Amino acid sequence: MFHKAVWEVTKARGTSREQQGSVSPVRRLVKLVKLAILVFLLVQCLFLDVLPIPGPAAGRKAVGLGLFLAGLAVAVTGRIQLGRNWADLEDFQVGSKQALVSHGIYRVIRHPIYIGDLMLITGFELALNSWLVLGALLVLAVVARQAAAEEDLLAQRLDGYADYRSRTKRFVPFLY
Repeated sequence: MFHKAVWEVTKARGTSREQQGSVSPVRRLVKLVKLAILVFLLVQCLFLDVLPIPGPAAGRKAVGLGLFLAGLAVAVTGRIQLGRNWADLEDFQVGSKQALVSHGIYRVIRHPIYIGDLMLITGFELALNSWLVLGALLVLAVVARQAAAEEDLLAQRLDGYADYRSRTKRFVPFLY
């Protein structure tokens, strides 16, 4: 049943069963890391005092909650506006029906889902008052590397992307 559902999704994306069956070790590792991070965050919710930051936490928690909610809004908005052009980060491919999205939030930044997720993780850890907030720096490094590689691929395979890249910012509107 599960394999049939996976095959239907890959068929809709234009990927054959043979291509789907040959999942690279890197793609498999990325999927496992993403799953491990999600499981860890869920477990952390149960044990809220993981590496607590000393001192009054009310301000950090409030800022964290605001950052979390803003990140969630940015990531969800980006995902909705991307529509059928979205692909898993480990797929690293441009589909034959993929088109440039430059409306809505994509008018001002090229990677709202990435920056939204980064804000979400940072806000989550701040809201939990945890030193694990520093882990967001590691996530930032991975996201920056992925975004640069993705942009190079899109510039090669998607009409108009090079011009779009020259007139928009990568993560922060009007700055970077």
